[in-house]
Amino acid sequence: MIKVYGVRLESSTIRQCAAFLSRWNLPAFLLVMMVGIWPAVALAQAVPTAANAAAPKNEARPSPAPDSRFKADILVVIAHPDDETLIAGYLAKAVYDEHKRVAVLLGTRGNSGGNEVGFEQAASLAAIREIEVRRALASMGIDNVWFMSGSDTPGQNVLRSLETWGHGAALEQAVRIIRLTRPEVILTILPHFVVGENHGDHQASAVIATEAFDMAGDPTAFPEQVSLPRDRTGFSNLTEGLRPWQPEKLYFFSEATQIAFMEGQGPVYSMTAISPSLHTSYARSAALEDAYYLTQIGQGEVGKHALETGDFKDFEAPIRFVFGKSLVGGSVTGDIFEGVVPGPIPFAPVRGYRPPVREGLSIELGDSWAFYSDFWPAHDIGRLAGLMKFPEIGVLSASGVELPLLLHNDTSEPEKISLSVELPDGWKASGGDSLYPVGPHDVYPVRVTLTPPAKPEGGWQQITWRAESKGRAVGSVTVQTMF
Repeated sequence: MIKVYGVRLESSTIRQCAAFLSRWNLPAFLLVMMVGIWPAVALAQAVPTAANAAAPKNEARPSPAPDSRFKADILVVIAHPDDETLIAGYLAKAVYDEHKRVAVLLGTRGNSGGNEVGFEQAASLAAIREIEVRRALASMGIDNVWFMSGSDTPGQNVLRSLETWGHGAALEQAVRIIRLTRPEVILTILPHFVVGENHGDHQASAVIATEAFDMAGDPTAFPEQVSLPRDRTGFSNLTEGLRPWQPEKLYFFSEATQIAFMEGQGPVYSMTAISPSLHTSYARSAALEDAYYLTQIGQGEVGKHALETGDFKDFEAPIRFVFGKSLVGGSVTGDIFEGVVPGPIPFAPVRGYRPPVREGLSIELGDSWAFYSDFWPAHDIGRLAGLMKFPEIGVLSASGVELPLLLHNDTSEPEKISLSVELPDGWKASGGDSLYPVGPHDVYPVRVTLTPPAKPEGGWQQITWRAESKGRAVGSVTVQTMF
């Protein structure tokens, strides 16, 4: 008898095992056992029993909602730090009295502006102005502030600013912030060239805000932004996990010095009214916000002086908005939140660009004016074309202003076009005095310069260019100017 692991084995048993193994090759025996037994075991495990069929499945983690920390009721889209001071009194009303959540998106950090308090310029000035705008907005409880990557671009041509900003990149950034903040209302500068409001960057912020309003709800626009990540807790997720978002209402504001065209075009808010929450006027709130911009001429010190003296007359003008469009109804002059519904609304495609129908020969203003004549109807804000009878131009000095003209030939034959101009007394025009050859189905750009007299008359002055071909009038362009 032998013990194996504490078990007694009789000699006869050992002899039987040895005889069995002598007749079989051990590795082959084990292979046969595995091939024969494993499928049966696996099949038995795969057949559900009453016990395991009734076992509940583990519930997956909840899908997270959009980050509520960044939800906004209003998104303000502007070009520079301090542009929001144009509507600071209204923002105070919205934040303190109506408990609206406000976020701000800026196109630039103001790297090309002047500096009233030091030598810092360019990138250093941009760093300072970013802090100024963050502190100014925080004074009204507005903490969510973002920037596009545009460069502050002096000038009066919206197309030039769109070029220097990187139009496509800036638009992508604006769509991203709309999807992140999910605002019902967007407020931006008026996309229109008017006296007092013709900064190219201001216009660029308006164009991008309008385009982003129309694109943020479209999942095919920058689709990588709305593609959900494979593992949101992991690393190197390249898609962004946002949701498409369609804003509901779009309004414009302006720095225009001649505001007659704004009458009846949108809601108006009093700045001398007293805030029921603050027990002070909205004008005072505007002065407080303005006082943070010490680098900027005519701003920070003006706000500080008003606060020190209690004289807020520089901030008491009513704030006027121009109604852009609404996807939820409401009247043109009604409150900004009239008709607004909480939560997402369906995506609303816009009309889009449609080529104008032209025949024969024609003339029009170029650059910003030609762009806007296509842009407004394409984005369902064609009502802006009716704000004024004639295009406006502000002339700032006796050096004059340059205007672009476009001569169109929509015929199948080459044509020659000449120009003549009707000027107010004392004004001069240079350029536009040639005979211009325009190819078939082509356009010829002409640059003309207007120079006012040394002491121009006050009020509006009209200037008209007339185009002729072969002694026949083919069109005219009229602008109204103010020195």
